[in-house]
Amino acid sequence: MADYSADIQKYTSKVNKAAVDAIVRFCGIALKGKDSQWVSVTDPAEVKRVVTGFCAKKLGLDAKTAEAAVKAVGEKMKEDKTKHRVTVYYLVAEHTGTLSKLT
Repeated sequence: MADYSADIQKYTSKVNKAAVDAIVRFCGIALKGKDSQWVSVTDPAEVKRVVTGFCAKKLGLDAKTAEAAVKAVGEKMKEDKTKHRVTVYYLVAEHTGTLSKLT
């Protein structure tokens, strides 16, 4: 997926391009992997990876806040069978009011 902003825009009205670019840089090579570019919000191990790998390191969130945000984003995206990592990360940051930490 090359146009991350278009995917994010399905779930939010305004997309911060600088934040999207920061997430893409943070994810790096993971976005090239067939499976690693997606997030399974129903897999506890994957949720933990998002919480400890992105939410804590990049956004400075505690585990409880981060888990609640991932759950809320999963609910928001429930109609979408594939949840792109960049979109999930962006929506988590937006949900927690931490988008500014990405730019």
